[in-house]
Amino acid sequence: MRKLKTVIQSARPPFLLLTPVCVLLGTGTAVATGTDIDLHLLALVLAGALLAHISVNTLNEYYDFRSGLDLNTHRTPFSGGSGALPANPRAVNAVFATGLFALMACLWIGVYLAWLLGPAIVPIGCLGAVLIVTYTEWLNRSPLLCLLAPGLGFGLLMVAGTALVLEGHYSPLPWIAGLVPFFLVNNLLLLNQYPDIIADRAAGRHHFPIACGIHASNIVYGLFVLATAGTVILGILSGYLPVMTLVALLPLPLAAYSLRGAMEHGADIGQFPHYLGANVAVTLLSPLLLGMALILG
Repeated sequence: MRKLKTVIQSARPPFLLLTPVCVLLGTGTAVATGTDIDLHLLALVLAGALLAHISVNTLNEYYDFRSGLDLNTHRTPFSGGSGALPANPRAVNAVFATGLFALMACLWIGVYLAWLLGPAIVPIGCLGAVLIVTYTEWLNRSPLLCLLAPGLGFGLLMVAGTALVLEGHYSPLPWIAGLVPFFLVNNLLLLNQYPDIIADRAAGRHHFPIACGIHASNIVYGLFVLATAGTVILGILSGYLPVMTLVALLPLPLAAYSLRGAMEHGADIGQFPHYLGANVAVTLLSPLLLGMALILG
């Protein structure tokens, strides 16, 4: 039972909320284009997306424990790992096996969907698998790739992949709508890296805050928030998004609040978790409201 508890903690259940939000947004773009939603396909997409998220979380926990990083971080509710493996090292193989099983199960769902619907889903599935496998050990050593990979996986690939399965073809709306979680999820991981800069550097990571510093990272954070607002506004002006989707901008003051905390506290922001919590909230709420507006509007 203790090993099972460690595996569940390593999957980071609270963070898994991001997956159904992104799937909902992809579903909303399909509804907005007049697609009749096949609930069987939607269930498969959601299952595959959750398995992908579980895989990247558990593999990240495994590699961070094996590298010693988990033993040096100062954990907060939003950064520094779950602490499950340092508390129960005997579960390390079970966590690794869970990550591999989740990845294989996700790939099997992808193979089935490709057999059912055609090969159009293959590029998205392959790129998603590459992100999962390379995130901790390779992408975290490249400032730009590490900065953009989270938003690419959750924002663009998950949203566009959901819409592709439901619609049966590529269309521009999911890619436009997917830019909202793209920018916000990038910001989510960016800010969560601040408290771990010293430990990450010691473990060989070279992400954006390490390479470019807190000040440059704050500028990028602010630009991504502006890009989120710009995506919605330009999407409306160009006719791709209904006016109702302006509701997605309502949570953005939370991002401004988080940025103020980052500017005031820098790498010590982990001591003020309300700023990190606000960052999580805007990352979930804006795509959620955008998806609901597309479904209702």
